[in-house]
Amino acid sequence: MTDLFTQVDDSIVVDDTPKSRWRAALAFPDPVNEYAARTTAGLVIVLAAAAIAVNQWWLYALLAVGFALRVAGGPRYSPFGRLAVHVIVPTVVKRTRSVPGPPKRFAQAVGLVFSAVALGLSLAGLGTAAQIVTGALIAAAFLECVFGFCLGCVMFGFLQRAGVVPASACQTCHRGS
Repeated sequence: MTDLFTQVDDSIVVDDTPKSRWRAALAFPDPVNEYAARTTAGLVIVLAAAAIAVNQWWLYALLAVGFALRVAGGPRYSPFGRLAVHVIVPTVVKRTRSVPGPPKRFAQAVGLVFSAVALGLSLAGLGTAAQIVTGALIAAAFLECVFGFCLGCVMFGFLQRAGVVPASACQTCHRGS
């Protein structure tokens, strides 16, 4: 059931409070299909490479908006996420491997920070610096896309083991550490 519904005895109670509606609207999938995440990373590489080649602020903005949409709700709001989940993976990749969602959301947040920094640098007239930051983003996305190695997920695990991220953020991850 979603966050909007709660099972009480044999009946279902609808929680239609504004807080519950926001929580449902901003819910991130858990678990996540690793192959959808890897495919999305491949699409990010294409857009990021175009941003480096053209070096225009609006491409860095598209990159940042895409990450923001994926942080907000996974593939639900993201064109790249929807394309990966609903088109590319079912028709081309045809594989599924479930992985915990919270580390993937954290990785998207790290991507958002990098792309927002690149956008800010571009807007400040520091195009070369924006290209370098975007190059680092491409390196991380490449590792995810090709090898299934998620740097953001590794960071999430490290922060969880260090006590910075609470165990409740991802029970599956916590049990695995």
